[in-house]
This record gives sequence, structure tokens and C-alpha cells, in this order.
Amino acid sequence: MQRREFLALLAAGTLLPAGLRAAPAVTRVLVGATPGGGTDLVARALAAELEQRLRQSFIVENRGGAAGNIAATAVAKAEPDGSTLLLSYTSHAINPALFEKKPFDPLKDFTPVSLIASSPLLLVSRPDLGANNVRELVALAKSRPGKLSLAVAGIGSANHLAGEMLKHEAGIDLVSVPYKGAAPAVADVVAGQADLLLGNVATVQPLLQAGKVKGLGVSSPKRLAAFPEVASIADVLPGFDYSSWYGLLGPAGMPADVVAHLEKAVRAAVASPAMRKRLSGEGLVPVGNDAAQFRQFLQGEIARWAKVVAVTGTRMS
Repeated sequence: MQRREFLALLAAGTLLPAGLRAAPAVTRVLVGATPGGGTDLVARALAAELEQRLRQSFIVENRGGAAGNIAATAVAKAEPDGSTLLLSYTSHAINPALFEKKPFDPLKDFTPVSLIASSPLLLVSRPDLGANNVRELVALAKSRPGKLSLAVAGIGSANHLAGEMLKHEAGIDLVSVPYKGAAPAVADVVAGQADLLLGNVATVQPLLQAGKVKGLGVSSPKRLAAFPEVASIADVLPGFDYSSWYGLLGPAGMPADVVAHLEKAVRAAVASPAMRKRLSGEGLVPVGNDAAQFRQFLQGEIARWAKVVAVTGTRMS
């Protein structure tokens, strides 16, 4: 073989052993949500960290719609070479039970890389609501069935389904009012047009700190360090635990060495002081587990949310 031919093949990666497989020059990270939200924030923070660690470009592309299914479908059909990834969120585990038409299998059509972070939900109310915690809310709702409203930021979202489970487990009748996104839902609670909201910490914490909404409970089993005065909903409804989460997936069939290389970089990124500070500042809990752990987590989430969808009767066409 001529030296020129050897160098050409080497540049193309054909002579590289599997463990030294050439990384793509540019990696697209698809986000099934609009810019500015929690998923977009996590994707951009992660992309910036990975660029520094892997010395390659990571471009975030927002492809909102269909509760994340548009972006997920694009990744499921992409080449499994590491050049196209998905910053997934809770809806990835909810949608299989929620939608009658299933464009992909949430496990078989993807390669789990790492769970990036989780996000507890905060139950808040308008400031003048006559309840200061979950126990008082349950009593108030039972005394006024069908009179209190629960603002819902997106039908079929984790926030919506967690709210439906709150109603189911507490045995209370709240009127769920759907909104096109978190911003208008929060605005109506602040304005007193809606009574309650179960929202991501990042969405409601500035308003809670400013006294524009009142904190009644947190969806995680433990209280949040930022709001130690807000008790866990599970104190009143044992077992209540409905946090949102964000994770990194690739198409099915990604080579093991590519997954291992990416997983190592992602875990280091999530463990970095800069990213932990960024995530924690948005009310998120950094995780950064390995690919096998994330796969096991996804399996559990898919089964758990399927039961929630069945109990609440929520369906999407």
C-alpha cells in the first residue's frame, strides 16, 4: 500500500481500531421542546461542557411538538454513529402509554447514555388561598368540591399527570385547566385567576422567593434545601413521588466504544462544579449515572407512568 493511500484510509477512520473510532466533527443534540425551557437549558449547558471535554462541536437543535415525539422520531431514524443525540425528558417515558399511535419504541429504538438531572415539582397556590400546606388544601378542596382550579401547563406532561394523581390519591375534586405552556399558567396563578399549579422548581422558585405564590408541597420524598419550609406531599399522601427528569439518548445500535466514550464525558460534565452550580441554580438535581443505570431507570419510568396514565384515563390521539 502506498503511503498516500494509507494516510487517506487513516483519515477516513477505516484503519482505526474500534477503541479509537473517529468521533464526528459535529454532533447535533435534538431537543423536543421550545427554546428557553428546562429541557433546552439542560441541553445547552451539557453541550457547552462536552465541547470543552471532547474538542468537537455540539449544536443544540430545538424541534418542539407532539410532546417531544418529533425530535425523538428524528433521532430514532438517525445514523447510530454518535452524530445525532436526543436530550430527552419525562415525556419520553410517558408517551408510549399516552399516544395511540406510537412512532417509536422508547427503549428498543434508542441507546441510553446517561440520566443528566431530575427536577422535583412544587405545588404552589395564589398567595391568598385559604390553605398553607397540603393537608389544609385537601381539607379545603373537600369542603368546596369542584370549586378550586389547577392550572395545567401541557396536557399529558409530567406536571399534568402528577396533578391528576394528586387529585386521585387525595380524593379531591379540582378543576384542571389546560394552558399552552408554563408561562401563561403561572401568570394566571400569580394574578389569582387560577388557584393552584404543580410546576417545575425552575419555573416557580423566583415567584415563590418573591412571595407572588405560596408553596404548599414538594413532589419529592425529601424537602428541598432551597425551600426547607415546604413539606413533602408524601407526608400526607405516602409514596407520592413524581419528579421530572432529563437524559441523553442516541439511536439504537450505537457502538459500545462510542457509548462508553460519550458516557464518560457526560458524567464528568455533570460532576463538574460549573455545571452542578448551573443545574442546582435552576432547581435541578444533578445525576450523571452510567448507561446501564439509565436503561434500568427508563424501564422503571415507562412502567410507572403507564400505570398513571391508566389510572387517570389520560389519552392523546
